Amino acid sequence: MLATIRTTRVVLATAHRNHDTADNAPANLAAWCQRCHMIHDRPEHVRRRWLTVFRRKALGDLFHGPYG
Repeated sequence: MLATIRTTRVVLATAHRNHDTADNAPANLAAWCQRCHMIHDRPEHVRRRWLTVFRRKALGDLFHGPYG
């Protein structure tokens, strides 16, 4: 039985190695597949998610009282 050859298209994304989007020096940029880029950015995404939840909770406390 012959194996079926499957091809996939990999989309590259430009990643900032130091997570600073203002730093566009060639040494700071890398071309990674989307999966690797997301893995690289995971700690930053977790940090931003925490900040978003914290800000929403603080805004809710401002208008509705604590946890209201």
